Amino acid sequence: MRIVIAEDHAVVRAGLAEILAYRGHEVAAAVGNAEDFRAAVAEHRPDVTVVDVRMPPSYTDEGLRAAAVIRRDYPGTGVLLFSQYIETRHAADLLGAAPGGAAGVGYLLKDRVADVEEFLDALDRVASGGTALDPQVVTEMLRASRHADGLATLTSREADVLALMAEGRSNSAIAEVLVISERSVEKHVSNIFSKLDLGPSDADHRRVLAVLRYLQS
Repeated sequence: MRIVIAEDHAVVRAGLAEILAYRGHEVAAAVGNAEDFRAAVAEHRPDVTVVDVRMPPSYTDEGLRAAAVIRRDYPGTGVLLFSQYIETRHAADLLGAAPGGAAGVGYLLKDRVADVEEFLDALDRVASGGTALDPQVVTEMLRASRHADGLATLTSREADVLALMAEGRSNSAIAEVLVISERSVEKHVSNIFSKLDLGPSDADHRRVLAVLRYLQS
């Protein structure tokens, strides 16, 4: 994969570049601010980008806002937010529906990624058009938008199931994580789609798209 890294911390930036290069990927650019990030994507047209949320000059959400622009302007480029912060203000712009044929998207928390293999697997999923969302990120976004019709009616358990659905987990995997039966998961999923007024669909990513669609509410 051809990759562009946007990370303001020089040591982390160098570490990511070294890990990715060692695994055979091409690190086309590794930059420290949002402006250089946008320029690097325009120049190199990477398969996927790794972006921190907080970058110079204000260290608030420059990286996230730049990532949303990249996802809109370069839909063929996957975007993986990799940060220690959860920023919900502009996250819906990034995670929401993108133009047809858009590459994948993800939001992982640095201190919750267990090992390098987990990170690389997530990056590969995003580059391949999939998603990689930390459940804690989804939970915070749901909490920030609880006023939205439908979402406000979800029970705590249904919200947990929805968060795991956003990771692309199967019903059996969700059952294992929550230590409940698969039949219970099926019931929760059915209730979620009913409360969110989502009819049947044959789309491969219906579950994830449903989550992203309603996070925009």
